Amino acid sequence: MLLLRSPAVRVGLSVALATGLYGLSFGALSVAAGLDVLQTMALSLLLFSGGSQFAFIGVVAGGGSGISAMSAAALLGIRNGVYGMQLNVLLRPSRRRKLVMAHLTTDESAATASGQRDPDEQRRGFWAAGIGVFVLWNLFTLVGAVVGNAMGDPARWGLDGAAVAAFLGLLWPRIQAREPAAIAVVCAVVTLIAVPFVPSGVPILIAAVVAAVLGLSGFGPPTEGLEPDVEPYPPGAPRGGS
Repeated sequence: MLLLRSPAVRVGLSVALATGLYGLSFGALSVAAGLDVLQTMALSLLLFSGGSQFAFIGVVAGGGSGISAMSAAALLGIRNGVYGMQLNVLLRPSRRRKLVMAHLTTDESAATASGQRDPDEQRRGFWAAGIGVFVLWNLFTLVGAVVGNAMGDPARWGLDGAAVAAFLGLLWPRIQAREPAAIAVVCAVVTLIAVPFVPSGVPILIAAVVAAVLGLSGFGPPTEGLEPDVEPYPPGAPRGGS
């Protein structure tokens, strides 16, 4: 009960619930794409990356080869490697925990951890979101795979929207300055435009590229109004024109 008093744990568990429910959609779509229940569960247990899993079954459903499906899944899994490098510096895990943490590193666990300022809360947030998402994602994947036909079209339940809304709710309070907020809005618009045209998981990569381009182009806080480091005129020098 003491852990439930932790803000990071509460956030992690709430995000885990929203994301885990989305596993219903994956389980149903995976079976509809031609995979059986065991194959569907293997993807959730071993691959455990929502975007990569949806990309895999999307290629399979479209008649693509296993190599093409694995390539698409691997491409979307690149972002988890980036998260892993960030979390390795942030959390400094022991060697014994690195393998487990690598498997639990997702959008949700990385965002929950980085959204905290206290080092202990960062660790609690990571484990709460990581373990919570893993357990609920696999549980609801099984439910979706077993009763998928009875669910009908998973999209009508809006579970994908619930996961995205939870993720946005987690990150938005961290955006306090105007410039990051503007970048976030631009990335959101780009993501909404990309969703109908690209596989699941790709929009977040496109948004990351847009954010990186804006950052490298010098989009940042204005320098107007800042006090200069040195006096523009030497002491005693005339301030007028020549």
